[in-house]
Amino acid sequence: MKINVGNIDRILRIVAGIVLIALAATQTVGLWGYIGILPLLTGIFKFCPAYTLLGINTCPMEKK
Repeated sequence: MKINVGNIDRILRIVAGIVLIALAATQTVGLWGYIGILPLLTGIFKFCPAYTLLGINTCPMEKK
C-alpha cells in the first residue's frame, strides 16, 4: 500500500469520520452514520483504495 492521502486530506477524513460515528452513536442520524468508519480508517492508514482506482494522489511528492 503506497501512501496516497496528504496531510490536509487526512485530517479532514479523520474529523469527518469521528463526527459521523459520534452522530450515529448518539442516534442523531441513522445507522448510515457508521459509514464514518471508512474515512476514519483511510485517514489513519493514509491510503484510499478509491484514490488508487482513480489515479488521485494528494500526498506531496518527495524531492530527490
